[in-house]
Amino acid sequence: MYFKRHLEDVIQKINKSFPVVLVTGPRQVGKTTMLEQLASHDRKYVTLDNPMVRELAKKDPALFMQRYTPPVTIDEIQYAPELLPYIKIHVDQNKQKGDFWLTGSQMFHMMKNVSESLAGRVAVIQMAGFSTSEIYGYNGGKFTTDNSELMQRLEERKPMDLKSVYERIFKGSMPALYETHQENEYYYSSYVNTYLQRDIRELTQVGDEMAFIRFMTACAARTSTMVNYSELAKDVGVSPPTAKQWLSILVTSGIIVLVEPYFNNALKRIVKAPNMYFMDTGLCAYLTRWTSPETLEVSAMSGAFFETYVVSEIVKSYYNEGKRPPIFHYRDFDQKEIDLIIDQDNVLYPIEIKKTASPKRDAVKHFSTLCKTGKSIGTGSVVCLSEEFLPLDESNHVLPVWLI
Repeated sequence: MYFKRHLEDVIQKINKSFPVVLVTGPRQVGKTTMLEQLASHDRKYVTLDNPMVRELAKKDPALFMQRYTPPVTIDEIQYAPELLPYIKIHVDQNKQKGDFWLTGSQMFHMMKNVSESLAGRVAVIQMAGFSTSEIYGYNGGKFTTDNSELMQRLEERKPMDLKSVYERIFKGSMPALYETHQENEYYYSSYVNTYLQRDIRELTQVGDEMAFIRFMTACAARTSTMVNYSELAKDVGVSPPTAKQWLSILVTSGIIVLVEPYFNNALKRIVKAPNMYFMDTGLCAYLTRWTSPETLEVSAMSGAFFETYVVSEIVKSYYNEGKRPPIFHYRDFDQKEIDLIIDQDNVLYPIEIKKTASPKRDAVKHFSTLCKTGKSIGTGSVVCLSEEFLPLDESNHVLPVWLI
C-alpha cells in the first residue's frame, strides 16, 4: 500500500528548475519509493547498495555514466562520491532539467562533496518519516496560526483523543510500520542494527558500536531537553568532544533535530544551548524500552514524548513543503521559557506545548518577553490535547494537536 507524500508536488516543481535533485533523510523513510512513484517510464534506476554497481561507480565512474544515462535515479549516492564530478560535467554539457535524481541516507560526508561538486546545479530536499496528515490522507501545509486555514483543517480532520495520540507517538513514523504492519520492536531492532552496520561503521569514525548505541539511548532518554554534552558523555563513558561528534552524526543523519535558541541583541541573560528532539518517536520509545502506548502515556516521560511529537510534526510540515523550519526556543537565566518560536517574515509566533486538555492562561505568561525584541508578535498557540480550537485570550489560542 502506497501513502501519498506531500513532498511529491515539491519534487515535480523543482525538477523543472534544476538538473539535479537530491533527496536526503534517514534510511527507510520512503525516499526511493516516492521517487519511483514519480518517475517516468524512461527513467533508469540504479542503487549503490549493490556491491558490484558500487564498485563500478567508484573505480570507473566514466563507464558507470555511459551505462546509466540520464534521466536516471541513483540511490544511496553517498557510497560513491566519485560520481559527482562526472555528474557535474554531464550537467554542464547538456543543461537538461531533471536529468539526475539522487538519494542519500547520510548527509555528513555527502553534503560536503555535493556542495563542492554541484553548487548551483542541485536542489537538496530533506525528507522525514510520515507526518500524521500523510498517514490519514489529509492535505498538507506547514504549521500555521491563521484562523481561516485552521478552520479548513477542522472541516477535514478527525479529532484525536489521548489514546490515539499516544498510539501514534508509540508507533512512530516509519512507512514500513504502516505499509506492512510490522511489529515495532522487531522493526526498530533491525533498524538500529542496519543504521549502525551500514551507515555509521562505513561512513564515520565511530569505533565502539555498543557505546554508540548507549549514546543513542542516552539521547532518547533526554529528548525534548537542552543539550548537555558533559552529562551525555558521563552517561556513556566517553569524552565530551566525542559526545559532541556523535550527536552531530545523529543530527546530520536526520535521527535528531536541534532547535537553536532564539537570539536577539535586545534579549539579555539568554541560555544559548539548543534543545534536542528525536524525529521519530517510535524509535525513541524503542530505545527507552517502553513496550506499549499505555505505559508510555502514564510514564514520567509522557510530557517529553508529547513535546517531541509536536516538534517533529512541525518540522515535518516545513520539510514537506521543501522549506527549512524557521524554529527556535527561548530560555533565560530568570527561568522564563518558550517551547518554540517561529520566526517568519519578521514576525515571531510563540508556541507552548502542554500535555493537557484544558490549558490555563498562565501557559502563555512568558510570551510577552518577546516584546523586547522589537519585532511584531503574531498569534501565539498552546498546542495541547484539547478537543476544541478555541481562543485562550485576545492574542493566543488553544490549538488541538491534531490540527498542526
